[in-house]
Amino acid sequence: MTNALSRLLETRDWLLADGATGTNLFNMGLSSGDAPELWNADEPANIKKLYSLAVDAGSDLFLTNSFGGNASRLKLHGAQNRVRELNRLAAEIGRDVADAAGRPVVVAGSMGPTGEIFAPMGTMTHELAVEMFHEQAEGLKEGGADVLWVETISAPEEFKAAAEACRLAGMAWCGTMSFDTAGRTMMGVTSAQLAALVEKLPNPPLAYGANCGVGASDLMRTIMGFAAAGSERPIIAKGNAGIPKYHDGHIHYDGTPELMADYACLARDAGATIIGGCCGTMPVHLAAMRAALETRPRGPRPTLEEIAAKLGGFSSDSDGTGDEGEAAGRARRSRRRG
Repeated sequence: MTNALSRLLETRDWLLADGATGTNLFNMGLSSGDAPELWNADEPANIKKLYSLAVDAGSDLFLTNSFGGNASRLKLHGAQNRVRELNRLAAEIGRDVADAAGRPVVVAGSMGPTGEIFAPMGTMTHELAVEMFHEQAEGLKEGGADVLWVETISAPEEFKAAAEACRLAGMAWCGTMSFDTAGRTMMGVTSAQLAALVEKLPNPPLAYGANCGVGASDLMRTIMGFAAAGSERPIIAKGNAGIPKYHDGHIHYDGTPELMADYACLARDAGATIIGGCCGTMPVHLAAMRAALETRPRGPRPTLEEIAAKLGGFSSDSDGTGDEGEAAGRARRSRRRG
């Protein structure tokens, strides 16, 4: 399936993705607790600005403002009947920005988790999840998204349901999970397990990887896990800009542009192909990442000690792979150094 992303991947050995959606929209006046997706209809100029800021900073790819655009999440705001409309608008605004960029820029239709727990622990079923994701996917497709982008998933069941929805929509897709609990997702998935899962899917993603989580160091450890699994599929790294700190009544991420530039090059050298930021990543971070990727030569695969020295220590002794003894020792040494 040929699309704008697969064509770029054929000619480039790294791509810069975008940064934060929520952090940037809060800076534009979005109130905590409000649905960002409603701004696709109510504040389209701000959504155009969000996308344009990423493109102007050098992003080759940006995600649409549709992360929580499924019926389950929108129901919290009484907007469950507007799924197709809000997703279509998110992609339409993005299409306009990408087409005016003067260079190839990929519009990736963001699809985040439903927020529901799957049976038997919860009430969500595979069929219902597929239906929700498919409805969202059709809206994004209608609006002109180049690919679909499943992100911040914790459960393998939800990852599989989203994959099936992408197939039903006839769209190529990418998928990331969030590894935030001692190297695992909230539902216990390790980097090695995700690497194995994507290859077993009937319609595997164009690229897969990790986003969000704890901080850039932890995300890098996960990327190293994907690379160790030996998959030749492009790896995605979208790490947070440092660690969130509460300051003067709001959350602030402590990652500097210099730190994110180091992270971008470390991610590339560790084996990632699509590199971006997540929470807290602003245009100034993206510009520094782009400049570093363009000017710093590719280096050898970094060690965990090198990652910790440049980005700070890991948040846990375990990397989630089960090699607890060696990982614990490395992490303790890294924390002393960081």
